[in-house]
Amino acid sequence: MNIEKARFNMIEQQIRPWNVLDASVLELLSIVKREDFVPPAHKGLAFADLEIPLMGSGEEALALGQCMLEPRLEARLLQDLAVQPTDEVLEIGAGSGYMAALLGKKAQRVVTLEIVPELAVMARDNLRNAGIHNVEVRQADGAKTTAADGSFDVIVLSGSVTEVPHSLLSLLKVGGRLGAIVGDEPVMRATIVTRNSATDFRTVQSWDTAAPRLRNFPEPSRFKF
Repeated sequence: MNIEKARFNMIEQQIRPWNVLDASVLELLSIVKREDFVPPAHKGLAFADLEIPLMGSGEEALALGQCMLEPRLEARLLQDLAVQPTDEVLEIGAGSGYMAALLGKKAQRVVTLEIVPELAVMARDNLRNAGIHNVEVRQADGAKTTAADGSFDVIVLSGSVTEVPHSLLSLLKVGGRLGAIVGDEPVMRATIVTRNSATDFRTVQSWDTAAPRLRNFPEPSRFKF
């Protein structure tokens, strides 16, 4: 496989047509080597428009949310969050560390939480090998994040939730943005919440997508009278 040609095709045929036009984001996708964050068994899928399993069988990994998201989805979230060089960022769901690497290249500091011990080790190793030193990988349950973990300019949920957790919104600084995939299959919405003041939050849902669930976040009861 011609890796650089495959990377170029990913950017020009998958990501740019998905309204990712921010030159800094497109350049970053050329700099951060996605293939270095893909398990060896799936290297050939590094630039494909699909979710890549990180552990176990493909179906099992997707059911447990242990996968890399599609490149276009990660790029669009990164663009919509408009991460700045002075931003402190929290990511829920480190996976292999690829999204954290992209965030680390744009932000001042990134804390990424991963509930699965083996994935936390994978992300830590991948980030170190990529020479990215402003990202801290913590093995932790992102659904239990509290004010003790700090406050952030940007929070990214690298997976889907039924609704935006208030516990995470409370960690946003004024002017901060939270990005998540919200809803239920078959249609979920990319959601950006901006904190305008202590009590004022503005929500924008601008595109449809789908993503595996993050673990342990609340699911509403499906029972109806």
